[in-house]
Amino acid sequence: MGKAKYRDLPKLDGWARPGAEIAVRATPKAARDRLEVQDDRLRAWVTVAPENGKANAAIRAMLATAMGVAPTELELIRGETSRDKVFRYRGALCAGS
Repeated sequence: MGKAKYRDLPKLDGWARPGAEIAVRATPKAARDRLEVQDDRLRAWVTVAPENGKANAAIRAMLATAMGVAPTELELIRGETSRDKVFRYRGALCAGS
């Protein structure tokens, strides 16, 4: 499986602060993968179904691409089965935890 190609992602590299928590409103089974900031909230649309963590993985990969970090640096801390999710950026300072 190759690396996903995303179009028109917002530039979120300023959000990559160690320990930062990023709230995301997710919509699975969308027509296309999309990520945008609406009214100071992050919205994510992914084409995959929310089964076996596939939608969470797709959101993590898309968010990591927009932030310019590795997907492994983002940890889902809340909302595994909810549309409202919170990811934490581990970053360099949180690498030991």
